[in-house]
Amino acid sequence: MTEEKNGAVDERPKEKQRGPVVLRRDRKDELTTTDQRLLDSRGPTDWVHTDPWRVLRIQAEFVEGFGALAEVPSAVTVFGSARTGRDHPEYQIGRDLGAALAEAGFAAITGGGPGAMEAVNRGCSEAGGFSIGLGIELPFEQGLNPWVDLGVNFRYFFVRKTMFIKYSQAFICLPGGFGTLDELFEALTLVQTKKVTKFPVVLFGTEYWQGLYDWIQNSVLAGGKVGEKDLALLHLTDDIDDAVRVVKDAHKAWADAH
Repeated sequence: MTEEKNGAVDERPKEKQRGPVVLRRDRKDELTTTDQRLLDSRGPTDWVHTDPWRVLRIQAEFVEGFGALAEVPSAVTVFGSARTGRDHPEYQIGRDLGAALAEAGFAAITGGGPGAMEAVNRGCSEAGGFSIGLGIELPFEQGLNPWVDLGVNFRYFFVRKTMFIKYSQAFICLPGGFGTLDELFEALTLVQTKKVTKFPVVLFGTEYWQGLYDWIQNSVLAGGKVGEKDLALLHLTDDIDDAVRVVKDAHKAWADAH
């Protein structure tokens, strides 16, 4: 795989992340992931003896994550599709958003992968900001993008999700797929149930997100499944300055309360 940074070409072999471990070339061709082996309870009963030891690995992931991110400054997590090409307009939006967050004094946290995540990390890094990537072990090779300044790789999704929430002041969702939707609704649930407070969720790209917003309003809200205050947790915008303003206002309100 060839990556280009600051005009220089960086030749890297294909790789796979297994938690903090990097597997390259033939070593990367594993058929299952750590998450899969944990959740798949079918097969011999030896899982009774191995699951307690997995708890120690899970504990270690939390310790490593907390240790690596403990001194991260105020940060914003940005989600978006790994499939966004570098020639797509959304890639440039990601770069501009990453730069704007850096200029506003926020570190930018992404899932550390390619596409929109790379764009945000790149924009933040190019603007002199703190660019962070929280990677995940997947069955297909991915690896952290070259614009990540601080990278942490996780085996378990639930550990990684904890880090996204704990070390962010806001979520901004660029157009994305199931992973983005998963993080979006997890954040909304935590805010709705007051597990986290003063935590704005911004949907960037009204053309992409308007249908989802309308469905929540016309079906979920209209059916009495959420309240008006729940719908107000979402902020739609096409303007980077507006998105950053929402983040700054919420962070100021949180700082004033503490």
